[in-house]
Amino acid sequence: MRFDEDKHIAYDGKKFRVEWYVDEKGNAPALEYAENMPEKYIGKLMQLLEVMGDIGQIRNKTKYRNEGDKIYAFKPQPHRFLNFFAKGKRIIITNAFYKKQDKIPKEEKKRAIEAMEEYLESVKAGKYYEKSSS
Repeated sequence: MRFDEDKHIAYDGKKFRVEWYVDEKGNAPALEYAENMPEKYIGKLMQLLEVMGDIGQIRNKTKYRNEGDKIYAFKPQPHRFLNFFAKGKRIIITNAFYKKQDKIPKEEKKRAIEAMEEYLESVKAGKYYEKSSS
């Protein structure tokens, strides 16, 4: 399932544009994960992206939560989609995984932080977007 024709856009809302992080090789790990989820979970994820994109917040911590280190998580149970906020009213979804334990695995959070740092460096250098659409 494709969420948008433009590979990096998950949802373009009134308050935020929610995007899939695309690495230097052109891979979008969270998008690839989402495309392989069962349909019922894709619907749950899209509801969360729409609420965050259009309203700008999700108050229910069982659906969206600050995980520390500027990393947040969309939580369409039992899946997790780690993300961060970026300039231009963007939310960048970095990676996703199936939740098997109470805490986020350290390696998943580390991947999200590394993706955030790479994204910020690429944007600063003018390499991430051909043209900034903020």
